[in-house]
Amino acid sequence: MATGIVHSGICGFTINVKAVSDANHKVTLEITSDCPNYQKIAQELTEVDAYKEIFNKLHQGTVYQVFAKYSPHPSCPGVSGILKTVEVAAGLALSQNASISVTKE
Repeated sequence: MATGIVHSGICGFTINVKAVSDANHKVTLEITSDCPNYQKIAQELTEVDAYKEIFNKLHQGTVYQVFAKYSPHPSCPGVSGILKTVEVAAGLALSQNASISVTKE
């Protein structure tokens, strides 16, 4: 199992992702969030094929397609957090923190 926690930024919402992979790289997802958009995403995005998600062209995977239906914010880091958690659960990446820091001068 892999767990991802995404703090989205100025909106203040958090996205929690639990991902469990089987031997065929089918990943079962449990997504919880205080964001109303991710609550809708969580209802639809319950299982993905890790290989199709990670090795597909950008925006052609199920994660991006479901995200596009429900999120009005294309810069939300939640979608990347979900994909990274899927990668780790399926054994396609090592577990390592990632971050985005934004400043304005």
